[in-house]
Amino acid sequence: MSLEINSNYLIIGVVALVLSNIITSLLTRTFVRSNSTSFLKDAKLKAKAIEKDADFILKDAKIRAKEYELQHRQDFDKILLNLENEIKEKIQNLKLDEKEILTQQNNLKKLQSEYEEKIRESNKLIEKSGGLTRDEAREIIFQKVEAEEQSRLTNLIRKYEERAKDEAEKKAQYILSLATTRFAGEFAAERLVNTIKLASDDIKGRIIGKEGRNIKRLEAILGVDIIVDGTPRSITLSSFNLYRRAIAVKTLERLIDDGRIQPARIEEIYEKVSQEFDREILKDGEDVIIELGLGVVHPELIKLVGKLRYRASYGQNALAHSIEVAYLAGMMTAEIGGDEILARRAGLLHDIGKSLTHDSGGNHVELGVEVCRKYGESEDIINGIYAHHEYEIAKTVEIATVCAADKLSAGRPGARREVLENSLKRIQMVEDIAMEHNGVEGAYAVNSGRELRVIVNSVMLSDDDALILSKQIARQIEAKIEKFPGDIIVNVIREKRIRSVAKSV
Repeated sequence: MSLEINSNYLIIGVVALVLSNIITSLLTRTFVRSNSTSFLKDAKLKAKAIEKDADFILKDAKIRAKEYELQHRQDFDKILLNLENEIKEKIQNLKLDEKEILTQQNNLKKLQSEYEEKIRESNKLIEKSGGLTRDEAREIIFQKVEAEEQSRLTNLIRKYEERAKDEAEKKAQYILSLATTRFAGEFAAERLVNTIKLASDDIKGRIIGKEGRNIKRLEAILGVDIIVDGTPRSITLSSFNLYRRAIAVKTLERLIDDGRIQPARIEEIYEKVSQEFDREILKDGEDVIIELGLGVVHPELIKLVGKLRYRASYGQNALAHSIEVAYLAGMMTAEIGGDEILARRAGLLHDIGKSLTHDSGGNHVELGVEVCRKYGESEDIINGIYAHHEYEIAKTVEIATVCAADKLSAGRPGARREVLENSLKRIQMVEDIAMEHNGVEGAYAVNSGRELRVIVNSVMLSDDDALILSKQIARQIEAKIEKFPGDIIVNVIREKRIRSVAKSV
């Protein structure tokens, strides 16, 4: 019974719960519906307000757009009006210019007609006077005009050639004078003998040795002549080879200081002195290369440069001469815009073959070319060696300055020394060569024999003959006179003198 009652209560509770949920759901839906209706009404009101604002903004924008359009249209109309006025003005100016052009064309046609008429009249006149046809007359006129223009052109060319020659000569003199004033190097005149002072004449006997054994050994090893004469307390060493003579002087001085003068000691001292000289010439060469700023040079060439100190030409020291040529060539090249370092290098090496002539024999030009090619010098350097003795022409401005510098260094007063007798004999030979030719009235060697002035008969010889004679005399001097310092300039002077006398009544 009680179980049945509990079941009823449970059923009633479940039914009550279900009813409660149903009522709650109905109430919730009713609330939501009422709220949604309220929100919808508010949204519609706000949309209407926004639409009104948009309509107002659109109307305002349209009004402003019309105002902007009106303003820009007014500005455009003004610009268009200005352009139209400017175009009209230019069209008017063009019309005026066209009229002027037409006027000029008419004037030109008129002048051309007058010119043609004059030509026709000239042709008719020539035909009448000479019986010539029109073509023949025209040819005569053309020939005359051509001759006049050719003469005018020739005079103009001659005028400009003379002006260019004068300017070139002035420029050359300026460059030479500038180079010589900037470089005033000393020169060293070499002698053919050296004198060694002795403390007493007893040393002479020790130098000669028993039965002349020591002096014979000395001359054989040193390669020089040792002169032991009556001059008190001195002996003389003679040799054309300056290098060998310098070694001989140093060797003898060491032997005299040592006191032991005998064959074995002579050879020992000679070997030591020779080694010292080898080191000295290398150092001398290196110092010169550094002084001139020549960069990399082969060590063997550096030795030969140093050895030039012991070589001379007509009494002028070869190394001093080469350094002087290098400096002068470099300065002249710098003035005319060339490669100064190349000019210095070519100037220093132009006589490098003279370091080998005593040992190898032969021409110093060929020896210099051979050794420079062997040690990788450029063709410009080779050209410089050839060109300074006119074996080739100078191919570059740098080599041309080397040739000029070589003549400057060798030709300046006091640089080279000769025996007076030989100099006088050579001058007489030069004059005699000139006097052998027909038409020569006088020949005079001037400037220490460096210039030959030949006076010729203007009736017997023409200007062309004088030119040929000058070259013939120069070739004969080269063939008949073996050695002469520098160049000899042959000037043939031909002048015609006409004299008239005004007599008094």
